[in-house]
Amino acid sequence: MEKSIIFAIALMLCSMVSAQEENQTRKKVAVVLSGGGAKGMAHIGVLKVLEKAGIPVDIVTGTSMGSIIGGLYAIGYNANALDSLVRVQDWSYVITDREDLRNQSLSDRRKQYTYVYSTGMTIGKRDLNAGGFIKGKNLAELFQQLCTGYTDSLDFSKDLPIPFACVATDIIDNSEMDFHSGRLPQAMRASMAIPVAFSPVRIGDKVLVDGGMKNNYPADLARQMGADIIIGVTVQGAPKVAEDMSGTMSILSQIIDVNCKNKLDENLAITDLHMQVDTKGYGSASFSHAAIDTLIRRGEEEAMRNWDNIIALKQRIGIDDSFRPNILHPLRPQVMTEKQRVISYSFENMTPQAERFLKQKFNLTATNGKESYIDASLMQQLTTSMRVDLFYQTAECRLIPEGDGVRVILSAGNRKSVQLHAGVRYDNEEYASLQLGLDIPLKTAVPLNTDIVLRLGKRLMVRGDLTVHPRSFTRPTLSYCFHRNDVDIYSKGDLDYNIRYNQFQAEFMPINFDLRHFNLQLGVRWDYMHYRDKLGSERVMQVKLNNEHFYSYRARAEYNSEDDWNFPTRGSRFKAEYAYLTDNFTQLSDKPGMSDVSANWRFTHTIGNRFALQPMIYGRLLFGSVIAPGFANTVGGDWFGHYVEQQMPFAGIGNMEYVANQFVAVQLQARERIASNNYVQLRLAVAQQSDHISSLFDTSTMLGGQIAYYYNTLFGPVGATLGYSNRTKTPYFFLNLGYEF
Repeated sequence: MEKSIIFAIALMLCSMVSAQEENQTRKKVAVVLSGGGAKGMAHIGVLKVLEKAGIPVDIVTGTSMGSIIGGLYAIGYNANALDSLVRVQDWSYVITDREDLRNQSLSDRRKQYTYVYSTGMTIGKRDLNAGGFIKGKNLAELFQQLCTGYTDSLDFSKDLPIPFACVATDIIDNSEMDFHSGRLPQAMRASMAIPVAFSPVRIGDKVLVDGGMKNNYPADLARQMGADIIIGVTVQGAPKVAEDMSGTMSILSQIIDVNCKNKLDENLAITDLHMQVDTKGYGSASFSHAAIDTLIRRGEEEAMRNWDNIIALKQRIGIDDSFRPNILHPLRPQVMTEKQRVISYSFENMTPQAERFLKQKFNLTATNGKESYIDASLMQQLTTSMRVDLFYQTAECRLIPEGDGVRVILSAGNRKSVQLHAGVRYDNEEYASLQLGLDIPLKTAVPLNTDIVLRLGKRLMVRGDLTVHPRSFTRPTLSYCFHRNDVDIYSKGDLDYNIRYNQFQAEFMPINFDLRHFNLQLGVRWDYMHYRDKLGSERVMQVKLNNEHFYSYRARAEYNSEDDWNFPTRGSRFKAEYAYLTDNFTQLSDKPGMSDVSANWRFTHTIGNRFALQPMIYGRLLFGSVIAPGFANTVGGDWFGHYVEQQMPFAGIGNMEYVANQFVAVQLQARERIASNNYVQLRLAVAQQSDHISSLFDTSTMLGGQIAYYYNTLFGPVGATLGYSNRTKTPYFFLNLGYEF
């Protein structure tokens, strides 16, 4: 037995010595990955086959998407890990500057689904992050997380598991910038900064954009780094002809493709095995899950077509079939989820007030014997809060390994002077509407924010909010709003009259708890209704609407845990409000004031991956001897409060109609997702109404239904609705383009 053990140990030692000798005598192999945007996902498929064939990788170079895949491969992500990594990303978020507001307040989340474009501006200072439609904040943050442990300044040849280099272009002198050292996330971000689309990366006096403009396939770098054998992958499509130049994007794409041919022929000439992946039908922005799956598969297929050539390389490399390279283990993705012990927190370019805010909001502590941990989710919440709550233009969270934990560095850029939002929509009722928002942070000891909103269209609105952001979640708010309304009122499907009026509104909410899923408000409001014109039948013309003012006491509660604002797959939402309306703080027309009770509750139940049921119950009950006409119940359309604040939706009724003082309804919506972003919705509604709650169920039942198709885009839902109800007794068609506001 002892002899057998000794023999096994001796055999193992001989194998290790033999492997070391083989590694010393075999040739160095480099993998070179070209740029190509989303088409570069095909590189992952090729890497899978190279690993399967047992090809060692000693050097990696890349440009643009090739630098991202190559850089991550160089620090420990093997091909299977990269495959999993790119499939789980929300690329519609990653390649934009949208904030991750899943853990922010309800009011912040609502803005994300109102505006199609948001950008921060620092007035009086040069914005060094400008120069592109997308600043790349989310990309930079993702690279920072993926490269945990390799975010400090490093020598890419000595400090990475596999020596690595990537290419960027300095547009100051149109020169090639080769990264052999520095901060890896920054180098990858600079290499893929497509001009105009993404802002350039500034390092010293250099302004860096996509490396493909000078060297899209950097085989020469691999040779300079000592590569004996070069295996290269390119993903560019077939050359375009004159007939392909049919639009702005095709022309811009051609300009980039032409520039990307710099040094290509020379670099292909020194490549031992070149694989050109067929990416026909896909472009630089093809980041859908289906596209990624196809591109990775095409990379594998191209590599398998070259299988015999790959195996033949082994002899030239100096290895045989028994050789097995040290394939990188798929441990790196764990940095996205595992918690790491925090040794200390440090803050760069932040005010003491901002530091205290973050420490209290996130309970950041790494002292006094208390254990503190951080993971990717907390990193993202910290940087989002720095940009949203504290108004910093840029925010970065870096983890530096130290002892048995990490040192966390929170670094901020310039404070925003303003945050600009823009939203646009079109429908066949109001036609085009434009809404602009302006957040102006005030430089005070306790954070203050001024929010100004302007809506242009048939319904003109100007609103200003002054909100206090103390370190707690209470946000006292003072608001003033002006509405210039032009509203068509229908009666049983027919246009009855048009009313034009101005509404002036001031509101003070000293209690305003604005949390991730919950918002509670308590306060007072003043309304002044100035009626300008009323056009319609002789009957309605005899009803006089006098200018009047109201004072009301209000309490609102809102809860929303849905995972998407427009097409949720899980969660629920609830909103309830009570208002006591008066004209002298105690009475209304010398009688007790009007009580307004409203609520709606909806939850989503998903069956399988594509089908969802959404039952909802809602209603509004008005009590009092006097019911102010301007606050009477109305129904119609798809949304709450679209034309006027008391409006309630009802399937089958497209335009706004007045209903009785007591109104309750039940709605059931069934939604089927087709492909990635196409939705078909069926909505059925049942309602009861009466002027007295005791006779609510003695009246005839309102019934309605509608079917809709929507396509979910970055600019909001685009689609059409066809509906019918037994109240209007006529079909209606509604076309909507963009977010609702």
